[in-house]
Amino acid sequence: MRRRRRTRVETAGLAVLVLLLVATGVYAEGNPSVTHIRIATGSPTAVYYAFGRALGQLVDDNLADTDAQVLVTAASAENVRLVENGGAEIGFTQADILVTGDAPPDPRVRALARVYEDLLHLVVPTNSTIKTLEDLKGRRVATGASGSGTEITVGRLLEVAGLKHAIQPQKWGLDESAAALADGRIDAFFFSGGLPVKAIEDLNNSLGIRIVDLGKWVEPMRKAHSAVYVRREVNDSVYDLPAVSTLAVPNFLVVPTEMPDDIAYELTRLLMERHEALARAHPAGERFDVRSAIGTMPVPLHPGAARYFRSVKP
Repeated sequence: MRRRRRTRVETAGLAVLVLLLVATGVYAEGNPSVTHIRIATGSPTAVYYAFGRALGQLVDDNLADTDAQVLVTAASAENVRLVENGGAEIGFTQADILVTGDAPPDPRVRALARVYEDLLHLVVPTNSTIKTLEDLKGRRVATGASGSGTEITVGRLLEVAGLKHAIQPQKWGLDESAAALADGRIDAFFFSGGLPVKAIEDLNNSLGIRIVDLGKWVEPMRKAHSAVYVRREVNDSVYDLPAVSTLAVPNFLVVPTEMPDDIAYELTRLLMERHEALARAHPAGERFDVRSAIGTMPVPLHPGAARYFRSVKP
């Protein structure tokens, strides 16, 4: 059996949390003494998984008789479906999966916190003739795994650019896309992730790549879909490549709306008071703090998370 280090914090609060977890069925049916919290992440080489593992370790180490399970998924869209349908208690997702245009967010999901921003990468080999988004016409392009945030964002971008039916798409995730580019089976791939993306770093070291500038498409995407899209820079220091502008979208940590307030409060408290563990897991976590974490609109904070943030007065 796996040994766990336990830190006894806020004993009374944890007792309440345990009772609530029993009442709401988060306990495993076969072992009512252990609480299972499933965290939906993404590819093992991307940021969601790194952060999810760090969060899972925090849960294991700081909440008594609690076991965190980190789920490898296709990422954002699948994560939201899992949270909505009872397949996960926590999920990482891009904000654009939850909202578009003037449509309200799904009432089944609420946010614990905003964690960092994903930047959209369009990756090509160094010697590629693809210089702009428009140059993808007729090319073989990996547009993200089915169920990923990349797939949603790229689908919207190609539609806005009039390229939706002008490419040869492959529904591949990050790892398969990187391997296919290295083998010459595709001409380009998209991936939306926090900086730096390790698989893209590794590909640059082994193959040599460029990242295509997408900055001019930010305003058209905001007008067509949502103001959650913003313009960000991939500085030359990130991948030791020329700096480019691109489309970025914030990431939220979401939970079911029906999650009891005290559970959401404890998870948010743990996330914020041990946030340095996220920074150790991935550089994107260095920008995570209380002031940025509360910026989840238009997705409302879960009432338990809101209660925590009121208590610390960010």
